[in-house]
Amino acid sequence: MTHHPRPNNHGQPVAIHSPSQATPLPTWQDPDAMACVVPDGPMPDELHGVPVERWHAASATTQEWEELAKRHWIDEPAFVLPAGLDRTAAGAVVREPDGRIWLVAPTNQFAGYQATFPKGTLDGKSMQATALVEVFEETGLQIRLKRHLVDVPRSVSYTRYYLAERLGGYPGDMCWETQAVMLVPVNQLMNHLNNHHDWAIVEAIRAL
Repeated sequence: MTHHPRPNNHGQPVAIHSPSQATPLPTWQDPDAMACVVPDGPMPDELHGVPVERWHAASATTQEWEELAKRHWIDEPAFVLPAGLDRTAAGAVVREPDGRIWLVAPTNQFAGYQATFPKGTLDGKSMQATALVEVFEETGLQIRLKRHLVDVPRSVSYTRYYLAERLGGYPGDMCWETQAVMLVPVNQLMNHLNNHHDWAIVEAIRAL
């Protein structure tokens, strides 16, 4: 057992009962390989021409996140919350130029997830700003939304996912809720996504 380098929201240490295993650095440059980094773990200096470095200028307030979202605001369809679901959430599918997709491994497989796409419930922010925040907090990545991808019903929420591209950031900067960040080829996604709510997102990715 080890501890996450970042404490939880109450300032308490977070034990990781079954730590994830980082992959060798060459896997990050191999489009056919799954690559994995653990908190504060080593990464290449750049990936597809984009530097891998901490995003020190990340927004800190709701207003700042909203302003950031508006710089690259995208048109999107109306969002209609289905009957029986009372929470609205947003997240993003971040795709690299080589086609691989970023996933997060929740700490201690929270809620039973081995891996999933970064997302979170709205807390006063717009859906587009929420997607930017959740991706940064869970993966350490700075992203730009490109288009609406798919809306998916989950156990208690209805979640909008956007397709996004990476602009910067350092995946090892993941928050305490994430114990590993992975870059996965599309044809291997189903080997890591064990929750059926994620399968519709994979179908949407394959349809791109």
